[in-house]
Amino acid sequence: MQAMRWMVAAALVCGSAVSASAFAAAMQQAKAPAGPAAGVDLAGMDRSVQPGDDFDAYANGTWRRNVVIPADRASTGIFLQVFQKAEKRNAQIIREAGAGHPAAGSNERKIADYYAAFMNEAAIEKAGLSPLKPELDKIAAIRSRTDLSRVLGGQVRADVDPINATNWDTEHLFGVFVTQGLEDPEHNMAYLLQGGLGMPNRDYYLQNDKEMAGFRDKYQAYVAATLQRAGVADAQAKARAIFGLEMKIAKAQESLVDSEDVHKANNPWPIGDYASRAPGIDWDAFFQAAGLSGQKVVDAWQPEAIRGLSALVASEPLQTWKDYLTFHTINESAGLLPKAYADASFEFYGHTLTGTPKQRDRWKRAISAVNNDLGDAVGQIYVRKYFPASSKAEVQQMVKNILAAFDERVDSLDWMTPATKRKAKAKIESLKVGVGYPETWRDYGALEIRPDDALGNHLRAVAYEYRHQLAKLGRPVDRGEWWMTPQTVNAVNLPLQNALNFPAAILEAPFFSPGADPAANYGSIGAVIGHEISHSFDNTGAEFDAQGRLANWWTLEDEAHFKAAGQKLVAQYDAYEPLPGLHINGQQTLGENIADVSGLTIAWIAYHKSLGGKPAPVIDGPSGDQRFFLAYAQSWRTKTRPAALRQQVITDGHAPGRFRAQTVRNIDAWYQAFDPKPGQKLYLDPQQRVKIW
Repeated sequence: MQAMRWMVAAALVCGSAVSASAFAAAMQQAKAPAGPAAGVDLAGMDRSVQPGDDFDAYANGTWRRNVVIPADRASTGIFLQVFQKAEKRNAQIIREAGAGHPAAGSNERKIADYYAAFMNEAAIEKAGLSPLKPELDKIAAIRSRTDLSRVLGGQVRADVDPINATNWDTEHLFGVFVTQGLEDPEHNMAYLLQGGLGMPNRDYYLQNDKEMAGFRDKYQAYVAATLQRAGVADAQAKARAIFGLEMKIAKAQESLVDSEDVHKANNPWPIGDYASRAPGIDWDAFFQAAGLSGQKVVDAWQPEAIRGLSALVASEPLQTWKDYLTFHTINESAGLLPKAYADASFEFYGHTLTGTPKQRDRWKRAISAVNNDLGDAVGQIYVRKYFPASSKAEVQQMVKNILAAFDERVDSLDWMTPATKRKAKAKIESLKVGVGYPETWRDYGALEIRPDDALGNHLRAVAYEYRHQLAKLGRPVDRGEWWMTPQTVNAVNLPLQNALNFPAAILEAPFFSPGADPAANYGSIGAVIGHEISHSFDNTGAEFDAQGRLANWWTLEDEAHFKAAGQKLVAQYDAYEPLPGLHINGQQTLGENIADVSGLTIAWIAYHKSLGGKPAPVIDGPSGDQRFFLAYAQSWRTKTRPAALRQQVITDGHAPGRFRAQTVRNIDAWYQAFDPKPGQKLYLDPQQRVKIW
């Protein structure tokens, strides 16, 4: 799952279990694929694979051989299956929003007008680049470093993605994230984040293998073609200069691993000190244009990068910066510009970088755009139609059970001192869990949406969101703030709020089916819930206390044990090789891997608590524990195009799904359920299994 990175789990030994050989015999007797009661896909398994050699292939091998990645997708799997269900629902909501001629200014009217404008290709072709003319004119008028600083500040946008807030990948040179202070949970503050690249991250510029070199060549060609299409003279030479500047930006940026270190990010610089700490930019002009001049402090999340980027503003030719800004202003909006721009953008970002053959249909892109810019407006309708109170109540009970299991697990840890246990339990007790949808909805009343201005609608929505985020700077911290819309197929842990969000759209089959076999529900959505809870105690979450304050609440002995166990998990994932010569970065993915191990352990404990002391039934062959672990592995079934897989490994804090399915090798109960043998590829001696929580 995508979520901010949080903690490791200790495994418990299961009680009675069925051996792998007995399970295989039971499979032979099963007369049909599992029905809804079993909650697992027996037909998608590959029983020629030993579970102890490759549990992902055992659970998903036949499915993977037979499945075809849709032409308009870089990958397929369970997440896409659930996403497509939500997409169809959203399409119906959005297309029906204009029925009955809703009042001007209503959410329904805004939804209908936004969608209509996006689908009006003739109007977009006629408008050409004119919606960007005000911004392009500002760039053309740059005559000094102060002018440049003012334009850079005026282009700052809000990062509203808590998943990737530490890895701001916008084309704007800087981004701003607004949330409570790392050491001051009572007040919101602004965090300045690095940006400025046109390719996914700095590794695409700095790695020397032939694949990356090929991407760099094609990117320069794309930059030149975009400038030429826009009528810019000397497009080839300017593209070379733009790429040269971006190469310097990439070298100035901090790595993803360093960006995830909250201690390195805790740099609350007084706003007046930026000129001396990061010379090069006219910071007065920058902050004035960014709407931040009234702040006393702005945190420098990546201080060395901010220094480096500021120095480039002073050292690089003004014309190169103007050409750079011109290209990125066009490129950022390419999907809402005439077809030639949109198609060229897809060819590079979709086809070249991820291997996706076909661009998504325009209506799908329109649905996505409406959800991005009017998410809560659509979300209110979504939950009324598709998320009954009974589903919310059942998931809330699962959350309660899993929290209780985690609390009890803390009591049983033999390595943790009583002082640290008390702090951990206090954090669990104060965790705020949102299920389905937020308690308050975003107000779009002042956002202007026109039925004939697709790009203008998006630009106004982006600016509206930025103003919304800046407005939090003078207000009390909202501990119940949601960072995802209800129609999002995802979940998130918010360490500074000590809170979780589980949107309605992920609470669907096969992740969750009301009234279904508890083994399947707990192995799938239960492990998701456990994962997010565990993020509060992963290598990043464990740095925050019950109030969301960056504070060390560990004894030195406990902290040393915790970090040593984390490094064992780093080594485990470093050994995985998704593509020849390309290994997973165990440190980069550590938080997610800790949360997977911990979440799966706690979900298993909660599953057994849910049985109320009764034995789990055998359904269609597998035992309860076997269904639990199969449901987990099948939740992570994925098939990904090689280029997209490479991008994920390099840029993401999550390991690819097939390796997340192998998390089971750290869980003692899995060994009881499937009887893997020493010498098999996944087998770990008990002392090698990662056990923290």
